[in-house]
This record gives sequence, structure tokens and C-alpha cells, in this order.
Amino acid sequence: MNALERPDTPQRTDTWAASAAHCTARYRLQAEAEPDSLCRVLNLFALQFLTPHSVHVQQQDDLLDIEVGVDGLSWHRAEVIAQKLRNLVCVGEVRLENMPRMAEVAAS
Repeated sequence: MNALERPDTPQRTDTWAASAAHCTARYRLQAEAEPDSLCRVLNLFALQFLTPHSVHVQQQDDLLDIEVGVDGLSWHRAEVIAQKLRNLVCVGEVRLENMPRMAEVAAS
């Protein structure tokens, strides 16, 4: 059993926006096509104890077009992660979109 399967695994709460509604965030970014670029991007989510529900990567010449979807974030937390992505030296552009929540899509 890994750490994510344990029932006592703590969820990281957003103390700045604890009462805020959660959203599904989609990050679209371009990064240098280097061997460690994708690891650096995904590591920011791992450090927040978040597992993306979707990741899509496509190489275009010397750049990687990366799309990451994460559910259950407050918009504040999603923006903080976007800013951390922008601070990575290998990342050139980051766009953040608020998508319909996964639970809302399943219900319709």
C-alpha cells in the first residue's frame, strides 16, 4: 500500500481560502523540451499532495506543450500553483482556466 492509498493520508488544506468553493483547474503551459522539464512541472503538484486527473504533453520543435488538469482546488490555490509554474526557469508561458468540476460533469 502506498501513501496515497492509506486512509489516514492527510489532505493539504488551503488555509487562505478554506471556505472557498472548489474548482477544476486546467493549466496550459509551454516549457523547454528538456529531459527534466516535465518532472519539474509535475513535481509542483506532488509537493502540494495533488494528483492531476489528466496530463497531456506534445513536443513542438524545442518546446513542450503541456496541459494538466487538477480537481478540488480553490481558485486561490490554483493561482498560487500557476505562479509557481511561472517561476520555473524552464517554463515560458502559463495559462490557467477554470473548468466545470468533475463531479458536475458526471452528474449531467
